[in-house]
This record gives sequence, C-alpha cells and structure tokens, in this order.
Amino acid sequence: MPVARINNHNMYYEVHGTSGSPVLLMGGWGTFCHGEERHLPRGLTDKHRVVIIDYRGIGESDDELDKAPSIDMYADDAIQLLEHLGFTGVHLIGLVGMGACISQVIAIRRPDLVRSMMNMGAWCDATDPFFHEQIDIFRTVHRDAGWPTFQRLVCVMSFRPDFYNANKDRLLGPTGPWRELNGHFKAHDRFITACLAHNVTKDLSKIKCPSLIVHSHLDIVTGPRMTKPIEHGIPGATGIDLPEFAHVVAGKEQKIEFAKIVHDWLDSK
Repeated sequence: MPVARINNHNMYYEVHGTSGSPVLLMGGWGTFCHGEERHLPRGLTDKHRVVIIDYRGIGESDDELDKAPSIDMYADDAIQLLEHLGFTGVHLIGLVGMGACISQVIAIRRPDLVRSMMNMGAWCDATDPFFHEQIDIFRTVHRDAGWPTFQRLVCVMSFRPDFYNANKDRLLGPTGPWRELNGHFKAHDRFITACLAHNVTKDLSKIKCPSLIVHSHLDIVTGPRMTKPIEHGIPGATGIDLPEFAHVVAGKEQKIEFAKIVHDWLDSK
C-alpha cells in the first residue's frame, strides 16, 4: 500500500481512478481509505483520479507528537503529497469538517495547484464562542466518557433524526462511523486543537479558484451560520442551499442528489 515520507512523517494515501483530472477529497475526523472509498460520491472515480489520505495519527499514517498541530500542518501534508504525485490543476473537495478547512488553506497558499474548491460542513473562523464549545465538547466527552459515548454524541449531532432512528444499530458500535478514533484519543485531541485555531477569514479574498460552498440547513454544528461567511468571503464563490441535508450525507436519495451536485460542479470546471 502506498506510504510516502511527507513533511517529516509517514503518510498513507490511495489514488482511485486511472484517468481524468485529479481530485483531492478530504473528510472530517476519519478516512476514506482502507475500503471506505465506497462512501465517495457515486461515480467520482470513474471520471477522476481521486486522492484520499489517512490524516496523521490514524489509519496507516504516523505523527510527530512533538509538533504542534494546526490546519496549516495538515495542509502542508496535502500540498507535499500532491507535489510527490506530480498533480496540478487539482479539484479540492472538503466533505465536512477539517477537510474543508485544509482545502481553504491549500487554495490560499498554493493557487498554482488548485483548479477548483468545494466546501461542505465547514467554517472559516472557529473563534465563535458557541461553535467553539460545540467542537470542544467532543474532545471532553471522548476523553472523560470514552469513545462509545463520543460516538453516540457525534452521531446524534451529525445525522438527520429519521436516518439515525432507522439505522441506529448500524451506526453505533466498533464498526460504525468515527471508528478510526477508537483507541486514538491523542490524534483526535490534535485534530480538535487544529480545528479550534482555524481562522482564515481575512485571507479568503486570496482564493481565486472557482469555489462552491454547500449550506446544509439541518447541520446543527456547521450549518449556514458557519458556511455563509465562507461564501461571502471568497470572490465570486457560488453557494448552494440544501434544506434537508444534515452534517453527513446519508441515505440513497441524498447520496444520489449530492453526487449529481459534485459531478455538475466538476464538469463545469
């Protein structure tokens, strides 16, 4: 499996698809690697070379624990990986959380690498007190109550009520979402520290690539209150409102709808 020495750590990555323009797709506190590529937007790997990664400290990527975590650090990892692969003209897709924040930093710092950017479930300024408390409480619960309780909390805050009620038994447990953090509190702690320090509001005007910002109205953490400022801060950015979407795209109908949004956006660029 591909592991490269990137930015002073061993970084695991996968490239799916053999043709088409490259896409770097990053999610939140987890990975799309190791078989999880099945959760990528439908048909994406048929038309693009899609790069997915293990963030530092989870999956097959190690970490430098003496190095202070920051979104800039994770962005440096991604930038150096793209350089290692020789990819330019890359579409950045940040599907919720820190992956979207990392995309913002890449687009700000290395416009020469970026063809377009898509953000969903994101923020550009974590100093908002209410948002800060929402994110920090995930760390407190994981540390003090354990990973299973953290998983319960994050699931009820990330999925639509109807989807959670119909799929609770599948969502909760060691094979459910956010399982990459089970037994890896230190990595999670470092993710949260980086997320809570992220503030690029003053730099969004430097993003010149075409940008699509998705506003999920049922997202109770990173909903329009947090995503609208991103759209407003990027010159010429396009926004799309999804009134029935929560933090995580879930269910067959929503996955089909969301895949069409992704393909329509990439095809236009």
